Amino acid sequence: MPQCMTWMKLTMADARISWISGPVLRAATDSGFRISESVLVGENRLLGEVIRIDASSITVQVYEDTSGLKPGDPVAGTGNELSVRLGPGLLGNIYDGLLRPLSTQDRHIRQGYETPVSNKRFPFIPDVEPGQQVSAGHVIGHVDLKDARSLLCQTPPDCQGQVISVVETGEYTEDEIICEIAGDDDITRNISLGQQWPVRRPRPVRERIPPEGPMLTGQRVLDSIFPLSCGGRAAMPGGFGTGKTVLQETLAKWCDADIIIYVGCGERGNEMAGVLHEFPTLDDPLTGRPLMERTVIIANTSNMPVAAREASIYTAVTVGEYFRDQGMRVALMADSTSRWAESLREISGRLGELPSEAGYPAYISSRLADFYERAAHVRTLDGRLGSLSIIGAVSPPSADFSEPVTTHTKRYVRSFWALDPERAHARFYPAINPLISYTQDIEILQDYWKQQGHPQWAEQRRRFLTLLEEQARLERMARIVGKDALPPRQRHVLMCAELINDAFLRQSAYSENDRFCSPERQIAMMQIITHFIEQTEAAIAAGVDVDRITDMKVMRRLHRMNEGISENELDRFQLLQNSLDAELGLVTRGVDGSAG
Repeated sequence: MPQCMTWMKLTMADARISWISGPVLRAATDSGFRISESVLVGENRLLGEVIRIDASSITVQVYEDTSGLKPGDPVAGTGNELSVRLGPGLLGNIYDGLLRPLSTQDRHIRQGYETPVSNKRFPFIPDVEPGQQVSAGHVIGHVDLKDARSLLCQTPPDCQGQVISVVETGEYTEDEIICEIAGDDDITRNISLGQQWPVRRPRPVRERIPPEGPMLTGQRVLDSIFPLSCGGRAAMPGGFGTGKTVLQETLAKWCDADIIIYVGCGERGNEMAGVLHEFPTLDDPLTGRPLMERTVIIANTSNMPVAAREASIYTAVTVGEYFRDQGMRVALMADSTSRWAESLREISGRLGELPSEAGYPAYISSRLADFYERAAHVRTLDGRLGSLSIIGAVSPPSADFSEPVTTHTKRYVRSFWALDPERAHARFYPAINPLISYTQDIEILQDYWKQQGHPQWAEQRRRFLTLLEEQARLERMARIVGKDALPPRQRHVLMCAELINDAFLRQSAYSENDRFCSPERQIAMMQIITHFIEQTEAAIAAGVDVDRITDMKVMRRLHRMNEGISENELDRFQLLQNSLDAELGLVTRGVDGSAG
């Protein structure tokens, strides 16, 4: 097939409905349909996709409400795969699971709704000239948006040839032709600011390369204890009320990604309404401008068509890849993949497929892999570095992490952030359980922390986790014998672990000083806590009573340093350490004096 011909209508197959069950229908046909071909169903031309083909019939999942359909209604093939339109107009808008815009007044899509032609114009500046040879992914020009963000207009991944003509600098809509390219087959291709791409097909890249640094979130428990590499994959499982949605919103606001894709996949309507109401009002801490200017929201609530929920995460990751191919760092927040898996289970049941564990289809694992494996740090077709990081929330019933969606998800992610109901009920946020969570990116990210002047990061992180693990064991013992009955070393462990929890792992979103923590501030906090652990350990070995240490006036300042010291006052950490050394020295000398 000639390049750039993917989007042309190759067939006009038709069929007639013979059976309907919710979003799934069968249609009798003698024409040639293809698997994954998008179709238009009934008089309202409802959008659907072919998912099974028999000798004389096709099975279609419909992405809209099928009320009113009846046997005999037509099913028309389009010849194209299920695709979405990508372009500079995506940023700052809210869409449904098929990337159809949702208005601020009406959050639902009527039957047969087609995306209207947008008259919005974008300032385009060409970067090529007639006669120039261009390859796949070549930059034709760029669009400078009002927030000083520059987006690229590139040739589609399957298009190359010689530029015949290109428009002058000016303002154009996404549908206007801005460039004509003659391929090697002498077929002329028209390029516009917008382009179509199938949602289930990963966009090609030159190569996938190892991550070079973390995706910084501003949350200490994530960046310093369970970091996510740029272009990595993370899962965030947690039961009801553990703060999954709030934490994802926090990451969307404070992470250092260039573009944020937030997909609400089958979430409760009131939660999604809160997201849709709050995001447009947030300011971007990086630029001071509205956060929505670099955000795309895909909203598919639990009462929307179930098949569209199944497609929504593929739509979101396709949008993420589009911006990744422009050399950007993209973060995708999916909330939640459990609701997406439930849509697979419902459709599978209507198809009469044999269920696997917990009623999910046998292919749930491969579908999860299809989604998470599209996260990557890559070199794009035109040689730029870009990344797509995926953070998927999981909602296991009764917080049971052994259920199928959580279990299979763990196979495809490298960072596992387990949310703990007990911590959430104790108002400990982020409610990430450090004894269940893990990350496999430690070795990858050691060089980054060394460059930040923190070569002891991995060792200090390991020491923190060891103390927290010992704390959990000793607290079980203390409930039986009491803390005062424990030997000094074990009481010291409990004291240090409490400091790690209160001063480092706990982070208040309501505190202006603590809602975001830079790497420099995280380093200073880790170092002063490590210094406290080492100095108090030596003091206890010298005979100092643990209670005398806990009664020191500086202890309150240590426990409150996360909120008491701001980003602009990092020198106060050294002053705090000096106060610690001075007061601890007095306590230690008092012991020496009494011994003498």
